[in-house]
Amino acid sequence: MLDVRRMRVLREVAARGSFSAAAEALTYTQSAVSQQVAALEREAGTVLVERMPRGVKLTDAGRALVAHADAILARLADAEAELDAIAGLRGGRLRLTTFATAGATVVPRAIAEFRRRHPGVELSLEPEEPQHGLVRLRSGEADIALTITAAAGEGPGEDVDLHHLLDDPMYLLLPAHHRLATCAKPRLADLADEEWMIGATGRCPDTAILLRACQAAGFEPRIAFHSDDYLAIQGFVAAGFGVSMIPDLALVAVRDDVVVRSLGARPPVRIISAATLAGSWSSPAKAAMLDVLREVSSGFSADRRELALAS
Repeated sequence: MLDVRRMRVLREVAARGSFSAAAEALTYTQSAVSQQVAALEREAGTVLVERMPRGVKLTDAGRALVAHADAILARLADAEAELDAIAGLRGGRLRLTTFATAGATVVPRAIAEFRRRHPGVELSLEPEEPQHGLVRLRSGEADIALTITAAAGEGPGEDVDLHHLLDDPMYLLLPAHHRLATCAKPRLADLADEEWMIGATGRCPDTAILLRACQAAGFEPRIAFHSDDYLAIQGFVAAGFGVSMIPDLALVAVRDDVVVRSLGARPPVRIISAATLAGSWSSPAKAAMLDVLREVSSGFSADRRELALAS
């Protein structure tokens, strides 16, 4: 295999016309230049340079190799420049997945801030439910996947690292005409006889949160409908089909014919995290996006929550 460093020396010899001039340009000794060219000739299996009384000239093989050296060294320079750009967040790419409620709240702000800071990084975003986002993460199709866990200590497995972003509290969702609609802080136990709208059992972590909260209040909820769409759940609740819980991040849009009520000082929460593959290379872009996601999440929900509870 031809040594790229020796090809660089040969190119300098060709440009300067002598070993001594090439040595001066490269800050080598003349002997070192001669040895490098001789070693390259052994690798190539042919004579590359003819030693003349005054300087040197390339053989046909030498001229051919220098032409390739120009192209190879130019590509290497491009590669080095691209790596420098990636390291300096002036280039590269980053692929994210997000579930719907984070995709309507935290993620747009994070992407806007990331692009403001690092406009040279190519970003892509795919909407995926948490479990599907983890599949894409494990397959190498995503670098960061926003996901939900139902409780601290629960996680998708040792192959995934979770970077905590925020605890997303759950609120009670009632029809506007419900008997408890005017109660500022209804007790969950007072809703034991109601029918409930919940997410698709086994797929949605929010469902586990609701079921555990009801069980802790002393009852098993009677399920009327399943849906992973919080706008649809609001519609069913508004129509009087039952009640539900709704997370803070889903309170961006609240219908006029439903009310949102607090579940107390220590409500059930769902834990929102950014997932990365354990042991994977932490690129500068990935680390920067995790920092931005944490910053955006840390100051996110208080104003919206107060607004939603006042409606």
